[in-house]
Amino acid sequence: MANKETVKEKNITPSDSQNNSLTQANFVEETKQELAKVVWPSRQQLLSESLAVILMVALVASLIYLVDKIFGWAAGKVF
Repeated sequence: MANKETVKEKNITPSDSQNNSLTQANFVEETKQELAKVVWPSRQQLLSESLAVILMVALVASLIYLVDKIFGWAAGKVF
């Protein structure tokens, strides 16, 4: 049988508030450090990959449009 734990309310004291602000400052500093490690794409890579995404979205949207029109035309002939 699993052990049941009771949840106790936490009283917030001024020391907890100070600890929270230190934790937030630590979070911001660690976030800056992690963002410095990111390898950002070059401008040309960004543009070429964005263009590829836009073209694929346009192609799929056109294909869905055409299939919808074909099924709409077929349904109009049947009914």
